[in-house]
Amino acid sequence: MITLQTGLLYCFIMSLVTFIVYWKDKRAARKDLWRTPEKTLHILAFAGGWPGALIAQKVFRHKTRKLSFQIIFWLMVILNCIGTLWIQNPNFYLN
Repeated sequence: MITLQTGLLYCFIMSLVTFIVYWKDKRAARKDLWRTPEKTLHILAFAGGWPGALIAQKVFRHKTRKLSFQIIFWLMVILNCIGTLWIQNPNFYLN
């Protein structure tokens, strides 16, 4: 089992990385430069960076109006939460 401290540190690092990627993507969008693929943003959210993604979406007003993106984003959040529960307790669905 992963300790709480390790899990929180991992989540913090992934959130920071994801926040930076959103910031760079928003900056690229404004300057009409190469953009980060949405798939990459979703993978980062699924991998534990969704808190940073959520904060970045609010701070930069980035990817908040695109419904298809938001649906997949929230699906990644739900899947990440289920995965976190499963890692902490592999039999959680049997209780």
